[in-house]
Amino acid sequence: MAKDNISRRGFLKLLGGGAVATAAVMTGCKPKTETKAVEEYKKQVEPPVGKMTYRTCPASGDKVSLLGYGMMRLPSKTENQDDYDQDMINRQVDYAIEHGVNYFDTSPVYCQGKSEACTGIALSRHKRSEYLVATKLSNFNPATQSREASMAMYYNSMKQLQVSYIDYYLLHSVGSSTAEFNKRYIDNGMMDFLLTERKAGRIRNLGFSFHGQKDVFDEILAMHDKYHWDFVQIELNYLDWQFADEINNRNVDASYLYDELQKRDIPAVIMEPLLGGRLANLPNYLAAELKQHDPERSVASWAFRYAGTPEGVLTVLSGMTYMEHLKDNLLTYCPLVPLKKSEQHYLDKDVAERIVGLQNIPCNDCKYCMPCPYGIDIPAIFVHYNKCKNEGLLPTDHGDANYKELRRNYLIGLDRAVPRLRQADHCIQCGQCEPHCPQSIRIPRELRKINDYVEALKQDTLSRTKEPQQG
Repeated sequence: MAKDNISRRGFLKLLGGGAVATAAVMTGCKPKTETKAVEEYKKQVEPPVGKMTYRTCPASGDKVSLLGYGMMRLPSKTENQDDYDQDMINRQVDYAIEHGVNYFDTSPVYCQGKSEACTGIALSRHKRSEYLVATKLSNFNPATQSREASMAMYYNSMKQLQVSYIDYYLLHSVGSSTAEFNKRYIDNGMMDFLLTERKAGRIRNLGFSFHGQKDVFDEILAMHDKYHWDFVQIELNYLDWQFADEINNRNVDASYLYDELQKRDIPAVIMEPLLGGRLANLPNYLAAELKQHDPERSVASWAFRYAGTPEGVLTVLSGMTYMEHLKDNLLTYCPLVPLKKSEQHYLDKDVAERIVGLQNIPCNDCKYCMPCPYGIDIPAIFVHYNKCKNEGLLPTDHGDANYKELRRNYLIGLDRAVPRLRQADHCIQCGQCEPHCPQSIRIPRELRKINDYVEALKQDTLSRTKEPQQG
């Protein structure tokens, strides 16, 4: 490395473990340090080629990259997030494949319905043997739950992805109730159809992704004797491992989900290793503590090592919108250095417990609640609130010495992150969003509480009792 280039250690200190870049992206502000850090990252920190860690799928024998590319959050050309940048998507997919990534996960509903087409364009430029494609039967809407409509969705996925078979096919986001599962997949005959497709080789591995109730998970997993699930996608990270129920009493701890899969030798595909970026954008004091433990690693890498260490994990999905995210994750998995027991204990018993104490709104920025029929940018509102709370920048009492500065910064930051017409005061409490939330957030209620809080800030009448309380 040339003398005028910074070291990886120097860069990661400059980047702040990923927290600065992640926070800036989420809030819409771009401090000078972020621009400088990203530019230095692109120049100086290159992950090695040929060092990817792989796991073997027992059902098909596939050699699967431990890092999976989640195509849920694609780069856009402009501030309009629906204006996707196909050239950049192509470049990032090319870079990922060059560095050993071969698992690409999408859905008919991701990116306002555009993800499969964008993914298909990028992947079709490569040999079919170079990648494994995963997509889902995302028939949430009652209009898509008939046999004919569900089959049309399945065939359209192949068309959009430009493939003649799907490597990993999922029943998308099951777990809210057994009755809903039956309506979407059993009563309409779709399970029989999908089993026939698997037997014909047009589906190579069949599984489901889970968000929801423990009893529903148990019932669907018990169907393994009949359907032979080849894999199951679960949410796993060092916060959800044993605190998912405390964060939201309608979620299930990842330790339980993983252990139940292990009993049946079913590999786990991991989603939300960063909880939508929350575990990369930790409060400053926690981020600094992780950096003291290992200055060479980013804050995000701790979460990815945690998710990738268990042997029953097949691949860990990451929605890598920007090249710097992809590179940092490649550095973590090329190759994986598994967590030591002491490191795992530290994350489980120390870091996670303190994050739970923050009592944030458990939004993962997955955008399943979007689009709102009234234009509310639900995830951006929650992300801004959580960010300010994590960093100790939430105005809580009119009598605080720095109240005026915090109040001004919160309101200005909100306007920068969320256009005025898309803020919480325009929510009419219709409730359309709530059934789609994988985290079971009571979205209208949380929006109303945040709106009351913002109005108190605007009217300069805030008291400590008016700070929103999650739950």
